Amino acid sequence: MRGDLFQYPFEPRSYSLGPHRLSFVDEGEGPTVVMVHGNPSWSYLYRNFINALQGEYRCLAPDHLGCGFSDKPQDYPYRLQNHIDNLDNLLDHLQVERCILVVHDWGGAIGMGWAGLHPERIAGLVVLNTAAFPSSRIPFRIALCRWPIVGELLVRGLNGFAWPATFMAVNRKMDKRVAAGFIAPYNSWRNRVAIHGFVSDIPMHRNHPSWKTLLQVESSLNNLADKPMLICWGGRDFCFNRGFYDEWRQRFPHARAHYFADAGHYVLEDAFQEITDQVVPFFKSCYE
Repeated sequence: MRGDLFQYPFEPRSYSLGPHRLSFVDEGEGPTVVMVHGNPSWSYLYRNFINALQGEYRCLAPDHLGCGFSDKPQDYPYRLQNHIDNLDNLLDHLQVERCILVVHDWGGAIGMGWAGLHPERIAGLVVLNTAAFPSSRIPFRIALCRWPIVGELLVRGLNGFAWPATFMAVNRKMDKRVAAGFIAPYNSWRNRVAIHGFVSDIPMHRNHPSWKTLLQVESSLNNLADKPMLICWGGRDFCFNRGFYDEWRQRFPHARAHYFADAGHYVLEDAFQEITDQVVPFFKSCYE
């Protein structure tokens, strides 16, 4: 899989998590920005951010285990706690003492789960169409992918999650090369194992294995109450809708918030320049 074919001009590095290899981008020098992706994307989601920021910042963007260029073990427990632990191990290894954290989709629960444990290492937070707290809302098209047998066939067999995201998660039509980049790591049943794992791991009830972890993440948000936060939200997100945006604003009333009514779930694809215009001065203020 050659990144130069789909505008991913980075040379990924790797970190060993026991028998498994975690891939990550580490570009630029300066204050650190950690970018945490969700499902079904990978560090490719942040390629334009990295290109725009690496002249002034050290940009770190890991691929969760099972995603992007990372290993895709078939028998791994793809649970929220595992992903938080993996991020914790990586950032300790990279000696990240202070950073701005950028989160999207599942990256919200994973990244905030890490940040809530280490508030002293957080200089600022950027929230992009995500959640880090329980919700009773799940769109039917996602719930369908959780059904026994049927869900796995849809997600892993028919690529019925990563591929539809290339047109359902945006409001502006994706360039074919960009769409190919988003789905490039997920080209087989085996390589889509984590995509199904993430979908299955959405904790919708208290008996779910990740329910307690999500509650701990939610509770830890209190440790971040005084941190500078920038919220940039795509208003045409069929999953993380206006209710999630309002929830973030209620929980962090001091946050700078921008609602892009015509942008979709992949808000960085639909409103990249508008978001960059907000992010650049915000980053500078966090490190003043």
